[in-house]
Amino acid sequence: MSIALDLSRPGLAAGRDANVLFRAATPEFSGWLEHTRPAGGCARPIRLTGTLTAVDPHSGRILSEQHTDELPDRTLYKACGNRREAQCPDCAWVYQGDAYQVVRCGLTGGKGVPASVGQHSVVFATFTAPSFGAVHHRHVPHHTCAARERCDCRPAPCRARGTAGTCPHGQPAVCFARHDADDLRLGQPLCLDCYNHAHQVVWNYFAGELWRRTKQAIERHLATLCRRHGIPFVRVVTASGKIRWVPPVRVSHGKVAEMQRRAAVHFHVPLRLDGVDPDGPEAIVPPPAGITMDDLEAAVHAAARQITVTTPPHPDRPEGWAVAWGEQVDVRRVNSASGELTDGKVAAYLAKYATKSTEVTGHCSTRLTAAQIGDYADPEGDHLARLIDACWRLGRPTHNARATGAATTADRQGHLDGEPNPYAGLRRWAHMLGFGGHFLTKARRYSVTFGLLRDTRATYRRTEDDDTVGTIIVGALTYVGAGWLTDGDALLANTAARQRRESRRIGREELAHEAWLAGAAT
Repeated sequence: MSIALDLSRPGLAAGRDANVLFRAATPEFSGWLEHTRPAGGCARPIRLTGTLTAVDPHSGRILSEQHTDELPDRTLYKACGNRREAQCPDCAWVYQGDAYQVVRCGLTGGKGVPASVGQHSVVFATFTAPSFGAVHHRHVPHHTCAARERCDCRPAPCRARGTAGTCPHGQPAVCFARHDADDLRLGQPLCLDCYNHAHQVVWNYFAGELWRRTKQAIERHLATLCRRHGIPFVRVVTASGKIRWVPPVRVSHGKVAEMQRRAAVHFHVPLRLDGVDPDGPEAIVPPPAGITMDDLEAAVHAAARQITVTTPPHPDRPEGWAVAWGEQVDVRRVNSASGELTDGKVAAYLAKYATKSTEVTGHCSTRLTAAQIGDYADPEGDHLARLIDACWRLGRPTHNARATGAATTADRQGHLDGEPNPYAGLRRWAHMLGFGGHFLTKARRYSVTFGLLRDTRATYRRTEDDDTVGTIIVGALTYVGAGWLTDGDALLANTAARQRRESRRIGREELAHEAWLAGAAT
């Protein structure tokens, strides 16, 4: 395989040039490229050592054994699998493709999900956090641009008021600037001392519990409508043999968390109406005819208004904090007659944010320790430093009895063993500004799983290798380290992976063009 490298770029270190030339000049270069192919493109691959054993799946007979000392670099490379684009763009690209399939299959079917889900009522809801203080923002009253991603429309003044004034701390309470999309002031408080940083990190921490209760409220609202419309409940026999009467409608969801510039999380959620099959409770069937998309939309709005989580007491705030949704709860219909939102647009939108984290806020770090916290937290610092300080301060050890109720989910997400403080997990998630949930989750019946997609891809790759067809490879491997051995190896492996990916893209486009020509000819 030939690789086109641009070694004349300024910034390429002389040491890397030497590593590249040395590796490329060795007779084993082609074999090394093939050996690193599974991890090619990964920014920080995992290096493993041990024994690989080929076993006959029918008889269990050992066909061959190979130690990693016999392989190039005396190690086995495995992609890190990090979903965060800022950490590993190549692995995030794979994860993004999987996320697209997970969301899309829940809207159109496929990969084990029945195609009939494409006829179910679906809405796309966005739940935002409330205000914790005035921040700089960009608002465009009327969009005239063709694509929001490259919006160049003229925004309205940030916070224009008829009478200019100051806050109790002497800071201006108005802002007449028309912020550009890349303005660094966006998301920053007008007054750091007025802003409630503690409430925001607590809201981020309990946002998962707030969503759980909101989902329950949506289904309760629909169950009430079923009773009102005379739709009978369904008799279901559980695995233990017990008989239960359940509502004839349920809601399946996929959920993606997005971090706003002000460092408050909000959720994008496609919600699908499903029915209940008494003979197969796990089956995905259409909802009853008496429950419509209008009912689902009304249930979402009602639940968002009603649900509030009161957090457990804290020494800094004995009455706890109120955790509720903000005023901006947007609900749009998917695949409706208007055609505003399609399943493809929803899946692509959510897959894009599934690879993001806190980068939009300007903060990006791994889990913080007591030795590191002084570099990030400052009660008198900027917005991010105060948020991290609030996480660390509220998560300090206390001797209060553990509360129940809303604390249960938060404890599961990040409770520190031996610490009775239900807010102890805030220290664990200080690097995430309090949010300890997954960035993409789904209901069990909504769609396929990431594990199924990964297993399918691994099976396909094994079938490409003629040497391993009909055998099982058993590895007894231990961790050696992470990262490529040299910068030159990283450049070669990543360049080769990029060229393979580009070749696959061109091949898909050619096949699509040929299919279009064939269709046009008929």
